[in-house]
This record gives sequence, C-alpha cells and structure tokens, in this order.
Amino acid sequence: MKAALSAMIVKTDRRDARGIAQLLRMGWFRPVHCKSPPAQEVRALLMARKQLQAKMRDVELSLRGLLRGFGLKVGEIRKGQFTARVRILTAGHAMLEKIAEAMLQAREALQTEFARLHRAMLRIARENEVCRRLMSVPGVGALIAVAFTSAVDDPERFARSRAVGAHFGLRPKKYQSGETDITGAVSRVGDLMVHAALYEGAHILLTRAVRFSALKRWALEVAKRRGMRRAKVALARKLAVTC
Repeated sequence: MKAALSAMIVKTDRRDARGIAQLLRMGWFRPVHCKSPPAQEVRALLMARKQLQAKMRDVELSLRGLLRGFGLKVGEIRKGQFTARVRILTAGHAMLEKIAEAMLQAREALQTEFARLHRAMLRIARENEVCRRLMSVPGVGALIAVAFTSAVDDPERFARSRAVGAHFGLRPKKYQSGETDITGAVSRVGDLMVHAALYEGAHILLTRAVRFSALKRWALEVAKRRGMRRAKVALARKLAVTC
C-alpha cells in the first residue's frame, strides 16, 4: 500500500482514502477471515499456557546460573527432582538458601498455574470431536490438535485442502523473473504456533512413534532422497493437508 501510494506528489488524507479505495477496486487485496470468538479464546489459552511455560523455564535457568557462579552445578536431573537438588546444593549457605527458596516458590506458583491451563487445554481436546479425530493420527497430541483446529476455525474458507499447507507457511517460496527460476525454502508465513506444532508432530512421528504407518513410510522415503530436515517439513505439510 505504501509503495503504491508513494507515486503521489501531493499527499493528503483525502488522496490517501481515494488511493486505498482504488487499490481495493483493482483487486490487490482480498478479504481476511476473522476468527470466531471461541477460536480466539482457545488461542488466548494456548498463548497464556506457553507464556507460563517459558517463564517457568526462565526461572529454572536463572537459578542454575546463579548457583553455577558459586561452583554449584545442578546438572542433569530427572523430572520432579529440581527442587530437591537445589535445596541439597544450597544447604549450609544462608544467603543462597534464601535466594533459592524465593525462586523455587515462584517456580512452584508458575508450575501450578501452568498445570491448571494445561488441564483446561486437555479438556477442550477431549470434548471436541474434531480434536479427538486428529489425535488418532500418529504423532498428533492434544496440543497440536487444539492449536490446529483453533487456527483453521472454519474449514469451509479453504477451497482446497492443499491450501492449508501454504496458509501455515509450509510451502516453498518461489522467485521467477525471465531466465531466473528459484525455488527456495518454506515461506513460514501465517500462524507460527501452528507451524511449530505441525513440525513437532512430524518430528515425533519420525523419531519417537513406535507404530508404523503410511505417513511414516512416505516421510522416510523423502528422507532418503532429500534428508531428514526436509522430510520433517514435508511431513508437517502432509499432516496439515490430511488433517
């Protein structure tokens, strides 16, 4: 819009409005889908859950860094053993005990609220028939199903299923001019949360899923020809189109 209107020598609000109207009449822009209120609420829930998870991780890393300055390394521990390990390391250090206890309490509060939002997300996945059907696909869990359904919102707005992959940035970029014809990497446009969730589902299907399937066989064939990274991206697009 800015580039198209930059040809005007005299710029006024009236001329801007007229130029915008002319561009719309020429078909340069298309209507944008506005998500329904339920889809926006689910999206807000997922974003809040992600923020709490990130803050909880930040507290853990900050505490590890503080203790490392005193030669106390938390190291690799099992799930649920972080608090006990930190308290063992800080035992006998009055100031470190005070600092660690405050940060552990903050981490526990974040963990409690994160668990509450996570249960709400699981409840949505259980009660939604579409989510349950998506979770029958190997590698697709509750988070991926809820993120995908809330982003799609209304499937009728897509004329073809192939358009879903491009909508979430899982289609190669194309640059063509004269004799130049370049096919680049995926565009990564659209909803980054869904893009990451689909890629994670493809990664799980290829590396962790024990049950074999036609999708996994197809992705392994792609990996033999193009490599594992490109196979994961191709499988993520396949999941979006299939789902």
